[in-house]
Amino acid sequence: MQTTWKGTISFGLVSIPVHLYSATQEHDVPLHQVHAKDGGRVRMKRYCEREEKEVPYAEIAKGYESPDGRTVTLSDEDLADLPLPSKKVIDVLAFVDATEIDPLMFSKAYYVGVADKAAAKPYALLRDALVASGQIAVTKIALRTRESPAVLRVHDGTLVLQTCIWPDEVRPAAGIAPEENVAVRPQELKMARSLMDTLSEDFDLSQLHDDYQQALQQVITARLEGVEVPHEEEAGGAPDNVIDLMEALRSSLKQAKGQRAPAAGPEKPEEEPAPRKRAAPKKTTAGGSAAEKATGKTAAGKSAAAKKTSPAKKTTTRKSTAPRKAS
Repeated sequence: MQTTWKGTISFGLVSIPVHLYSATQEHDVPLHQVHAKDGGRVRMKRYCEREEKEVPYAEIAKGYESPDGRTVTLSDEDLADLPLPSKKVIDVLAFVDATEIDPLMFSKAYYVGVADKAAAKPYALLRDALVASGQIAVTKIALRTRESPAVLRVHDGTLVLQTCIWPDEVRPAAGIAPEENVAVRPQELKMARSLMDTLSEDFDLSQLHDDYQQALQQVITARLEGVEVPHEEEAGGAPDNVIDLMEALRSSLKQAKGQRAPAAGPEKPEEEPAPRKRAAPKKTTAGGSAAEKATGKTAAGKSAAAKKTSPAKKTTTRKSTAPRKAS
């Protein structure tokens, strides 16, 4: 693995010589710019406007144009000699909980390795202290031509340096979310939580794959072999105007359960919880409400019906208990 940066982690009076290695890699299909008419390769040339000719890469420097039109030229030596402490030192500034750093600020990740055997003990000390405390270390580092805040955390027993953007580089989110006061019913929230739980069952992030790169590779292969380019029918677009949110949630939940367990049979759809009924009053007063009077009439009707059926029961009892005649 190629070393990206060499320096030292400063942890109080403890110094840890380390190397940084890029922790991620992208798997893009390499594409070039070509002339659409004949497929000829289009190359970008470094052209000097003043001399009106192409210049070699060795003569390229960086420059800054001031508002009044003046240009300041900066060489690689100028950038390398900047009076910046973080060029070769990762200075630990503080230890904070991971939740205090908004993931929106995270940028690129680097694995941190020791530069020599003597650094193994302090490296393990810092790593184990971070694990035991459940915290991350806030630092600063200068990589190439930019100084960035960064955090040190532990991943699979290895220290990871995660560069960040500066807090003032995060754009405010004001005015993007709906500003009106939208009321969400408890039934809708409950249904949404059920959908979340169903979609999260047996989820494995490692099983995700890049469909775009796979489709692009299929098109390239078809062009190379001179066969028809594969086409896939477009999926139906999502509705842009949801009228009944509860019905949309029910349908989504039913579809998700069907995809998770197709052999389990049809699932019983989620129902809205019925409104709680008020308990009927135990006693009815003379000046009670119409509902109470109706309840009293019903009770009286039931009592009258019970009295009508009572003699039949007594007759049956008398027949069953009459003495038998002597033979």
